[in-house]
Amino acid sequence: MKTLPPGLHVAATPIGNLGDVSDRLRQALEQADRILCEDTRVTGKLISALGLIKQPLTAYHEHSASELRPRIIAELEDGGRIVLVSDAGTPLISDPGYKIVRDARDAGIKVFSIAGPSALTAALSIAGAPTDRFSFLGFMPRADGQRATLLRSVMSRAETLAFYETGPRISASLAAVAEVLGNRTVSVARELTKLHEEVIEGEAAELSSRFADHPPKGEMVVLIHPGQAEALDLDQVLTDLLATKSVREASKEAAELTGLAKKDCYARALELKETTG
Repeated sequence: MKTLPPGLHVAATPIGNLGDVSDRLRQALEQADRILCEDTRVTGKLISALGLIKQPLTAYHEHSASELRPRIIAELEDGGRIVLVSDAGTPLISDPGYKIVRDARDAGIKVFSIAGPSALTAALSIAGAPTDRFSFLGFMPRADGQRATLLRSVMSRAETLAFYETGPRISASLAAVAEVLGNRTVSVARELTKLHEEVIEGEAAELSSRFADHPPKGEMVVLIHPGQAEALDLDQVLTDLLATKSVREASKEAAELTGLAKKDCYARALELKETTG
C-alpha cells in the first residue's frame, strides 16, 4: 500500500554524493505514479543506482512544459502522486518548474517539499563568505553586454552575490566581475559533495586569468564577496534599463538602485529617451 500522499512532491536529488539521498526521497521515487525530470537518462541512472523500481519518467523542461502542464494538473486532480526533480539539487533553483507549482497551488492541489541538497546553499555553507544577506543571480548571461548590465544592476548591494557558471565561461564571467564591480574577493565552489570538492578563493581578475589557462570542468557556484557599495551613474543605469523597459519601469528601478528620487529618475529617463529616439 502506498504511503506517499496524493499531490505534487518537489524533491531535491543529490548533487554528487549518493549518500545524501534521504529516506523520504527514496520512498517518493519508488511510490510515485509519475516522475517529472529534466533528463530521463539522468534520473533513470539515479533510480537504478538506488536499486529502486523504475516508475514512469516524463521529460519536463522548457521545451515541453507548456504542452505537458495541463495534462499533469489533470492527473494530479485525479489523485495522482507526482514527483518533480531536476538533474541535481533542488528543483526551481535556476531550473524550470515554478509554473507547474503555481498551477497546482491555484488548482487546490497539495504541494509537498522533499528537502535536500542544493549547490547554492552547499557553497554558501563552506566558502566563508558572509551569509547574513545574499542575492542569487542564477546562471550568468552568455553575452558580454548582458553580463555587464546584470552586474551593474547589483553593484550597489552590500551583500554576497551568488551565481552559477560553467567551466568554459568562468574566466569571462570573472573578468566582467572585476571590470564592473572592481577586483573583489571571489569564492568558486566546485565538485560539491564529491571526492574532489574544493573552494578556490582569490581576487576576481586573478582567478579569471588562472581559469583562462586551466578551465575547470563542470558547473560551479561563484560567490562574490561584498565590497564597498558603489555610487551608480544614473545615465548609465537608465540607458541599460531603457533598452528593455518603458520609461516608467526604468525610472522606478533606477530609483531603487541609486537611491535617487523617482521623479528625478523619471525626468532624466524622458530626456534620454528623447535624445536616443
